Amino acid sequence: MKLIKDIKKTRFKDTILTLGNFDGLHLGHIKILKLVNKRAKDFKAKSVVYTFDPHPLKVVAPEKSPPLMLTVKDKARLVESFGIDYLVVASFTRKFASKDPREFVKEVLVNGLKVREVIVGHDYAFGKGKRGTISFLRKLGAEFGFKVTVIDAYKLGGKIVSSSRVRAEVKGGRLQSAAKLLGRDFLIRGKVVKGTETGKTIGFPTANLKPETELIPKEGVYAVRAEVDGKSIKGVANIGTAPTFGGKESAIEVHLLNFSGDIYKKTISVAFIRRLRGERSFKSKEALIRQIKRDIERAKALL
Repeated sequence: MKLIKDIKKTRFKDTILTLGNFDGLHLGHIKILKLVNKRAKDFKAKSVVYTFDPHPLKVVAPEKSPPLMLTVKDKARLVESFGIDYLVVASFTRKFASKDPREFVKEVLVNGLKVREVIVGHDYAFGKGKRGTISFLRKLGAEFGFKVTVIDAYKLGGKIVSSSRVRAEVKGGRLQSAAKLLGRDFLIRGKVVKGTETGKTIGFPTANLKPETELIPKEGVYAVRAEVDGKSIKGVANIGTAPTFGGKESAIEVHLLNFSGDIYKKTISVAFIRRLRGERSFKSKEALIRQIKRDIERAKALL
């Protein structure tokens, strides 16, 4: 797959594409990507996913912008796994936001990407003020000679799968539910940075994670799987302030089981499997150690 930031530098011919933010890349998004891939193969065309960076709301209404789940790199990894030929990441600016929907379709989709078919979700809208509705897109398709296919909402448990629903599950600490919506475990990628080293003083050294993304699970203790240098390692993570030691700033600290390597300044990914308990303050260091040992045993049983 090729990642493209400027479509003018690539010559396209006959594409099947979808457009959207695709934050989280949940089962609803996956359904669309699979169809894009299939249709491209059917017509011997190229498959394209067209997305934006930053998220449009960060530009037009920062106060309404949701905490993001994926970096561009992680989004690219996932999109590529579904056999897509091109991921176009358009730079979203105020100038871009002011584009007239018809102008966008003509310049970008028709003249730039040589689109043959556009596949979108049931609630898709684009352009200034979201004036580019699906019905408007169909009219433009008839005018410029491309087909528009609209995918029905993907439902799970009788409810529509959406990025906002995934965020709600993660924020609520319901990681198993989030995993069902995503089709994979929710993970956070980040660099290991210097922390307070409190865990080390009580026999449980932790990696203090500086996340690359914005969505963080609810405070508490979690059973996790970390990927370090390509290896999967079981672990226990704490999200919170470490109140037993009078901490004030929230942090993500990961204790890797049966691991003794130096990962300081390395970038690792941590998949959050299940919330074991909420964070709480203990009366003594010894009481905390006993609880950590119980947490580790529970995590081992789950993982």
